[in-house]
Amino acid sequence: MRRRSARRLFGVLAAGTVAFTLFTSAPTAGATASVSTASVTQSAHEDAQPLSTRTPVVFVHGYTGNASNWVTAMSVFRLNGWSSSDLFAYEYDSYGNNVTNAQGLAAFVNGVKARTGASKVAIVNHSMGGLVSQYYLKVLGGNTSVSHLASIAGANHGTTYAGACLIYTTCQQMYPGSSFIAQISSGDETPGATRYATWYSACDGIIIPYTSTRLDGATNNNVVCQTHIGFLADTVVLGQIARFIAS
Repeated sequence: MRRRSARRLFGVLAAGTVAFTLFTSAPTAGATASVSTASVTQSAHEDAQPLSTRTPVVFVHGYTGNASNWVTAMSVFRLNGWSSSDLFAYEYDSYGNNVTNAQGLAAFVNGVKARTGASKVAIVNHSMGGLVSQYYLKVLGGNTSVSHLASIAGANHGTTYAGACLIYTTCQQMYPGSSFIAQISSGDETPGATRYATWYSACDGIIIPYTSTRLDGATNNNVVCQTHIGFLADTVVLGQIARFIAS
């Protein structure tokens, strides 16, 4: 019963939601980019190693999510030139431990690299997927295998909404001030040559405070008004992310 109530409370992140929104996308009212100084220092690296739509993309869902959350995103990426064979969705245990989930992401990325022959992949995450991704890139050294990281409404510094499901380790780790968040946010939040960008909104409603998504050293894009689940069907934002990764 406790697991079922937590699922209902976080129903906005449930797997089947996004499949419906494939045909009812919600465009953003607008977005304002807050560009960090890190983007300037990274420009030389970008020029030296131009990327294209052949860069494999790994999508990392949020709490209670799964691969179906990325139906719209994959459609947008295909429209922007990606082949379906270069688009991958990583699934993990929402109720387990994000350290284990990050280790699983590391193995998954290595598998994608082996399958595609690419030296690096891009990562697009949503919600708690931000924690999984950040731990992989920073603590496990995954930044050497990641060209771009795009965090959509990521719980990168936690959310007080996680207080509703603290019976699970993942939610304990997602709560602001946790030792897990301290580990991924101390020092350099955007390590390595990876290019980092975030998309966040005051209308999110799940990431509280909504500015939790921002990362020091990233290009942080403030979307005027978009809901937490609405981001996953926002073809404008998803198009921006595809172009960011192709840059």
